[in-house]
Amino acid sequence: MNTAEPKQVKTGIIRSTCAAVYRVRRRIATGFGVVLVVFIAYHVVFGRNGVNSYEQKRAQDRELHQQINALQQENGQLKDHVSRLKSDPDAIEYEAREKLHYARPGEVIYTLNGQPQPANAATQPPSAPAGASK
Repeated sequence: MNTAEPKQVKTGIIRSTCAAVYRVRRRIATGFGVVLVVFIAYHVVFGRNGVNSYEQKRAQDRELHQQINALQQENGQLKDHVSRLKSDPDAIEYEAREKLHYARPGEVIYTLNGQPQPANAATQPPSAPAGASK
């Protein structure tokens, strides 16, 4: 029976050693998995095409759609204006008189200065130059 005891002790030691090795390997693998998950999560949120970049691109997309809609409305108005200028003589005359300052033969056009002066500027005397003395 003495020969059986050392085999049992050896197998017990081997089993406990294998169990300890497996525990260490499992802990290392778990740690590696956690580090990998943290790295992937960081990349998903802050990476080149991450969530932050995605939100910025969505905001830019909304702005561009608003600009497109505004430009389409302006384009429609300009098309209407062009069609009126092609077909309506009154619209042509209005453009010629207002924008180009054309007149019919014998007419006189009076134009005024574009910007009126404020009321308080007219009542104040002009100021003297900075270096002038009396």
